Amino acid sequence: MVRLLHAAVMAGALAAGAGAAETKIVLVAGGPSHGPGTHEHRAGMLLLAKCLEQTPGIKAIVVENGWPKDGDEAAVFENAKTVAFFMDGGGGQPMLRGARLDAMKKLMADGVGLVCIHYTVDVPKGPLADLMLEWLGGYYEGGYSRNPTNTVEVKPVAKDHPITRGLKPVVMTDEFYYKIRFRPGDTRVTNILRMTPPDKPDEGEQTIAWAIERANGGRSFGFTGGHFHTNWGVPEFRRLVLNALVWTAKLEVPEGGVQSTVTDEDLQRNVRK
Repeated sequence: MVRLLHAAVMAGALAAGAGAAETKIVLVAGGPSHGPGTHEHRAGMLLLAKCLEQTPGIKAIVVENGWPKDGDEAAVFENAKTVAFFMDGGGGQPMLRGARLDAMKKLMADGVGLVCIHYTVDVPKGPLADLMLEWLGGYYEGGYSRNPTNTVEVKPVAKDHPITRGLKPVVMTDEFYYKIRFRPGDTRVTNILRMTPPDKPDEGEQTIAWAIERANGGRSFGFTGGHFHTNWGVPEFRRLVLNALVWTAKLEVPEGGVQSTVTDEDLQRNVRK
């Protein structure tokens, strides 16, 4: 069963809950911001956790409201192999506020994996963006990057990378951010998924998902899709992120990608009304 961390959960209970043989993946969901069916951070992370736990040996823990409750932080992140964030970004990004930034620095220094989905990749230009370039490899830069909603064909491009296993081109509608800011010549970055914006085809293929291996061995993955909750019902869309979660946790991605079964009821469960 997926572990959902409500505000009343005590740190001791959290620490006691994780089995020694399990690979712990922490999924941090931000609070609501857009209307129902969009930016469904909580519902999306709960669905991903359910899918992850269809693979034996993985324990998925979902945290609500953008960060563990005060006092629970150490236990939540203890022994985590990767942490994923699906939440608002820009100036209000919860994971880079105050003391949380110090916790993030420690996780990254320890080589813990990092996954950032959709708005989470949006970081204010400056020192925080410089950190995101180091940790994630790229970010959405206001005034430079673009975020239209389009119906496009998205294509896996790094066919020898574990994250692309089981993926094929698929036509989707989403608010795929593009013109992501990367460091010039950053050899750590592997383009995973690309699309050509139909409103500006002259800009050519654009990266909308990427992966890096950090100098200390930590692995990171950024993905700009995720605006519409219904897209988690698309097997290729879901498999992309599940593969990335497994890869950043330093587990072997199956040859055909991480398999999961999602019903219509699963997809609608926890969606705001």
